[in-house]
Amino acid sequence: MKPELDYAWQRIDAEVRRAVTDSTYAIWLEPLRPVELTGATLILSAPDELRTWIADRYGPLLQRIARHVLDGPIHVDIVAPQRAPEAPPARTLRAVAPDRAPEPATPVDQPLNPKLTFDQFVIGDSNRLAHAAALAVAEMPAQAYNPLYICGPPGLGKTHLLHAIGDYVVRYGSGLTVRYATVEAFTNEFVAALHGGSIDAFKARFRHIDVLLIDDVQFLETKAKTEEEFFHTFNALYDTGSQLVLTSDRPPRDLRALEDRLRERFESGLVCEVLPPDKSTRLTILRKRAAHDGIVPEDEDALDVIAERISDNVRALEGALIRVVAFASLSGRPVTGALAAEVLDGLYGRRRPVRRTVEDVQAAACDAFDITRDELLSASRSQRLVWPRQVAMYLARELTDQTLPAIGRAFGNRDHTTVMHACRRTAERIAGDPKAYEAVRALTERLHAGR
Repeated sequence: MKPELDYAWQRIDAEVRRAVTDSTYAIWLEPLRPVELTGATLILSAPDELRTWIADRYGPLLQRIARHVLDGPIHVDIVAPQRAPEAPPARTLRAVAPDRAPEPATPVDQPLNPKLTFDQFVIGDSNRLAHAAALAVAEMPAQAYNPLYICGPPGLGKTHLLHAIGDYVVRYGSGLTVRYATVEAFTNEFVAALHGGSIDAFKARFRHIDVLLIDDVQFLETKAKTEEEFFHTFNALYDTGSQLVLTSDRPPRDLRALEDRLRERFESGLVCEVLPPDKSTRLTILRKRAAHDGIVPEDEDALDVIAERISDNVRALEGALIRVVAFASLSGRPVTGALAAEVLDGLYGRRRPVRRTVEDVQAAACDAFDITRDELLSASRSQRLVWPRQVAMYLARELTDQTLPAIGRAFGNRDHTTVMHACRRTAERIAGDPKAYEAVRALTERLHAGR
């Protein structure tokens, strides 16, 4: 497929998704594939059993969107699959992948996951900026945002966006070289190069490339020698006009163990955050995964139950769907809401009996720690107030549907990163301090009981 055709189809397909419901798209329009764009005709292929219905029912919509996107009098022709070019064989992205695209393949040491593409990324309010920035970087490396720094809790799509950028550059980058690595892999290669006397070869691998994708840069905090090497690698690539994309579980300013000079470089480009998806986005993710895997739930309640139970991790969300489907297959039962609830009760616990508000959590915390609400929301950094405030933010995140920015506003107009820090500090403390654990557990049970 020519890059121009594929790029045009991505834009058309995105508009089609917005114009119809998720179920309509998944059933009728997702199977469409672009074949050729010649003159004023866009040729699409569709399965034989769907082709006539798609042409009659959705042909005018497709034609209208194509004309809008391509800015011309385009005619859309829907043909049978046999007229489409033979699909290339499956491949793994490694040093050579000639069937990936007409351009020369890109060397990649750590293979990119072919499933983690922009097409498979579900966009919502919680990740819209990060997705748009990643796509802009993929289309125009080193021209849009450099460096691009994507941060947020685990399991929300940061690594997906890294792989999607790499995938896009491999496809359409006209031979641009890409390297993807985690900080752990970067460290291991660096240490091996030091011990093996091959430091020059290591530098050549990481400094003579066009796009460097680094995952989990927060782990540089505990690796002083690796941090210094990465600083020089960053400078070398930036000075030669190469694109850098970094991910972390925290914003640069919260990586306090890193040297200021490296944090400043991370902040010199665009910093964008991914947040936990809202319920509608979680449902879209589940529907897309179900359609991709050919899963047909008996009723919509099955996906609704999963989306309700798992709110802050996309990987856990998809894992729960797989668990429910596997149980249904093994037991010979249909995928229903009741089955999903039964399966997930053992893994994620029963549905919370009472849904609390941020104000409920604040009131309970004030009562438990014997402080006033004004003290809880104040700017005071007194230790007597810091711990109750962190616990209250942590439980507000765990027990309510509010977003991090909304919780921050409810706690005296604090920034959402303050809430993230509070949640992290609370989780760390209850993991190692039995008294802290017992205090948080008792407060949680009190809120669940509605007292």
